[in-house]
Order: sequence, then C-alpha cells, then structure tokens
Amino acid sequence: VQLQASGGGLVQAGGSLRLSCVPSGSIFSIRTVGWYRQAPGKQRELVATITRGGITNYVDSMKGRFTISRDNAKNAVYLQMNSLKPEDTAVYYCKAGDYRGFEYWGQGTQVTVSS
Repeated sequence: VQLQASGGGLVQAGGSLRLSCVPSGSIFSIRTVGWYRQAPGKQRELVATITRGGITNYVDSMKGRFTISRDNAKNAVYLQMNSLKPEDTAVYYCKAGDYRGFEYWGQGTQVTVSS
C-alpha cells in the first residue's frame, strides 16, 4: 500500500484547509486510515481516524474543528480543517492499517498557519 498525502499549504489563522490521502496498491486490505501530525520539536500525534465502514474517532482537542471523511468511490480520505490556529502548524501524515496489522505511512504534507 502506498499513500499520497496532499493539500497542505500556508493559511492565516482562522482559515481552512482540506488534506487528501489517496492510497494505491492493495487498498482492499485497508481497515483504518488516520491522520497524524508532527510539529517541530514534538512527537507525532494522532489527529483522527476513520474505518472502512466510516466510523470516526478524534482526539478531543481536534473535535469540532477537524473532520475526517472518506470517498470510497475515489479511494480517498480527507481531513477538513477549519478555524486553524498557529499551533496547528505541523507536517500532517496519513497512515493506513490493514487487516494483517501492517501500517503504511504517506510522505506528509506541510501545514503552516500564520498569526
């Protein structure tokens, strides 16, 4: 499984971005896709996950501002980010987990929120 993440960029505080994660390869084996982020000098942290069946899970601090969704027809998973804050600045990664327990990471997309 390969993952292509895109959609990052520079946005002012209060703005919005939508990140996309498009898997390729053995996509039939994917169970869950998640978005993670890593700010400079910090550990990578979970943002949200979505299962093949559409069940979502969010880190509490992201609830209400971030929305994870999927388009099965396009095999894509999205992260809609609203009301962005400077502290949301990070490299955002998508990760897929398959039914065998293997995990696959995308290359990351930079999100920079200016104050």
